[in-house]
Amino acid sequence: MIQESSSPWGFPVIFVPKKDGGWRMCIDYRALNAITATNGYPLPVIQQCLDQLGQAQWFSKIDLTSGYWQIRLKPEDVSKTAFNTRIGKFEFLVMPFGLKNAPSVFQTLVNRVLRPYLDKFVIVYLDDILIYSNTLDEHQEHVSRILEILEQHRLFAKPSKCIFGTTSIEFCGHLVGQGNIKPLEDKVKLIRDWPRPTSIHDLRSFLGLCSYYRRYAKGFASITAPLFDLLKVEKGSGLDISSKNSRKVPVIWND
Repeated sequence: MIQESSSPWGFPVIFVPKKDGGWRMCIDYRALNAITATNGYPLPVIQQCLDQLGQAQWFSKIDLTSGYWQIRLKPEDVSKTAFNTRIGKFEFLVMPFGLKNAPSVFQTLVNRVLRPYLDKFVIVYLDDILIYSNTLDEHQEHVSRILEILEQHRLFAKPSKCIFGTTSIEFCGHLVGQGNIKPLEDKVKLIRDWPRPTSIHDLRSFLGLCSYYRRYAKGFASITAPLFDLLKVEKGSGLDISSKNSRKVPVIWND
């Protein structure tokens, strides 16, 4: 996966915690990304993915293990990924996390592999593959077909993060099942319990989370309009957000 390097490049390393208790090595590739041409391959629109599920009754989700690392780099690009550690300099032979085009490259690969079944019974969002079906028999056939294709292309899944044959499933921050799509309860609670923002940064974070679930909030645009107006305030103006728009407007969540 990596090898010792004598590259003129060299980027710093940090480790961040993962949800499963492990650690993810992250490399600060900002300088490299700044001079890298952008890959314009589109990522899926989550709203369209959710609408595509229709009245599906059975679901399985396959999580590809360290998906980016399953793609080998071109030999001429290996030296560009070099990173510095206390025991020396190393470089990746596979695609590392942190490159600005990594999501698009990975999405391109999985879409190409599963293209015959996209929009039929498969949705791909980066390293998450969602299989959906109307009947259990149909679902078993769909899952078998996808697993065979992944095996043929030597794409490996992480069993502990895969879910098979369930009637409801979490996908991209939503609970999907039995013809219904709902926001995750813990995310709703996070929004309800969010402390009143005291800075533009805090407000932007809050509105970002709220906007992700705007489809469930009746009158979302009118409710949040005063808050979005505050984002237009220039930096350094000294605005105290906590003193503005303090009147609470109830949000009605749709079932």
